[in-house]
Amino acid sequence: MEKNTQENLVKSAKHPVVKHGPLVIIALILLAGVLFWQLQQKKVYIEKAEITAPVVDLSSKAGGKLEEVMVKEGDEVKENQTVARVGDELIKAKTDGVVVKANEDIGKNFNPGEAVVSVVSPDDLRVVGHLDEDKGLTDVKVGQTAEFTADAYGSRKFMGVVDEISDTSRDSDIVFNISDKREKRQFDIKIRYSVAQYPELKNGMSAQAWVYKQ
Repeated sequence: MEKNTQENLVKSAKHPVVKHGPLVIIALILLAGVLFWQLQQKKVYIEKAEITAPVVDLSSKAGGKLEEVMVKEGDEVKENQTVARVGDELIKAKTDGVVVKANEDIGKNFNPGEAVVSVVSPDDLRVVGHLDEDKGLTDVKVGQTAEFTADAYGSRKFMGVVDEISDTSRDSDIVFNISDKREKRQFDIKIRYSVAQYPELKNGMSAQAWVYKQ
């Protein structure tokens, strides 16, 4: 019995799978590394991004004393809903949206056009990434598929589509450093996504994005 066990152990040690096991594992790790590298080459990484929408400021046309504010930050409002009163003038929402700022300085005098309440429309939310000009900007095109993560949700992936690429850099001034090398410029990449599919994504959240090259 003991002799048969020893023979089986010897045969097992000589089996190709056991004998070359470490080499197989190393080969699989290298293959996985190559496949991961090839996949990364097909995407443009945007490290700095945020979920945001244009802010609509609601103000008084005539100006006057702030008498009443009917909303607070985070409230959802409907089009034509009264949000504040300055003097005898009622200030109303121009569209459905979410309040991102509501001035509560009751009794303060507001000039004509000075914001009393600020609102963003969820339908206008975009992932806005800031991409260095030498980090794949020329590979990004409108209509390309993109995926992104929001810091608030860890590694969870969300999907979208490149909606817009800014025509000019975020800083139009040309500045040279001591070595006479031009500073890098960043361009805004806007990614549209389904607000109905991802209602948990909020204005102001930090994000990262990857754009799939064509």
